[in-house]
This record gives sequence, structure tokens and C-alpha cells, in this order.
Amino acid sequence: MATCLFCEIAQRRRPAEVVLDDPQALAFLDIYPSARGHTLVIPRAHAEYLGELDDALIGPLFQAVKRVTELLQRALGAQGFTVGLNHGRAAGQHVPHLHVHIIPRYAGDRGTGVQGVVRSAPDEPLAQVAAAVRRSAEPRPS
Repeated sequence: MATCLFCEIAQRRRPAEVVLDDPQALAFLDIYPSARGHTLVIPRAHAEYLGELDDALIGPLFQAVKRVTELLQRALGAQGFTVGLNHGRAAGQHVPHLHVHIIPRYAGDRGTGVQGVVRSAPDEPLAQVAAAVRRSAEPRPS
């Protein structure tokens, strides 16, 4: 694999403002913050997407997300959080290493919730969408 910016940060070969450092995950401030305290939480193991991360590492990643939200609330007085990840370039993922954004929210900020990220509701009935998703879980013939 080519050099990964976030792997280099996790290995401390690149500088970052680290706010949580544990054996499985690392959290650091986003260099292009959307709000005061905007933090990225990454698994130390390289995975571009959530589906590529070993199942045993998903829990520790989200435990780190939980811990960082607690730290940000206590340290900065955040009144809420928008938490999410951009999965793939079409969704806005710029660094090909799985990372969870934690964006502190404050009364009066100009942001929206995750419902405001995309505005392209499907034209088809929800039952049709759900049926397509359920079909994708069925075993495929060999």
C-alpha cells in the first residue's frame, strides 16, 4: 500500500494534535475543523472502509468515539455532537483510512443534523428499497 497519512499520524511520523491515544485507536483534531473541537478517531490498523476493519477492532474504535465525545463535552462544553463517517469518495472521504468525525455542536451554530448532508430522497416506495436491501442479504447461488 502507498503511504497513508493517517497511518503515519498513528505511528507518530506526522504531527497531529492528539486528544486520545490508546492501543487500538487514536483521536486527533481535524486540521480543517467544522467546529471548535472537531476530532477524527481512527483505528490504528489500516482499513479504508468500515467493512475492511477486522470485527474485533470495531468495538474498540467506537469505544474511543464514545470516550472522545465525553472528553469534548467536559472540556469544551459541547451541547451535542454530529458523529459520522464518510464512506468512499462519493460520500466525501478524502483520506483513504477509516475515520469517524466527531463534530461538537453548540447552541446557535449554523449546522444541521445528518439529515441535511444529502438531499436526494428516493422516488420509489420505502418498501421497495427495503426489499432490495433484504434481497442483498440472501445467499447467492454458486
